[in-house]
Amino acid sequence: MNMPASQVWTIILALALGSFLIRYSFLGLIGARRMPEWVLRHLRYTPVAVLPGLVAPLVFWPAATGGEPEPARLAAAAVTLAVGVISRNVLLAILSGGLTLYGLLWLL
Repeated sequence: MNMPASQVWTIILALALGSFLIRYSFLGLIGARRMPEWVLRHLRYTPVAVLPGLVAPLVFWPAATGGEPEPARLAAAAVTLAVGVISRNVLLAILSGGLTLYGLLWLL
């Protein structure tokens, strides 16, 4: 699909402006004012909500396999989750999941 360069740049600038306005609405308008405790409490859960949304497509619909789930990736995700829940150590969970993934990719 060929698009004219002016249309591509218009889209890029519109996305950049939209991204800036979304960030400014939170960071620029609030600034250095103290936020209510209930807002701070909810913000603590943001990484917990975002990370599964980033990782799930890579586990269940990986581009490397044409969108088909693969036993190695599913097992690595399960091991990472199990080690994370049991040990409560993020680095150990990531390391064990990575080793499981590469080990099973090598074996299979």
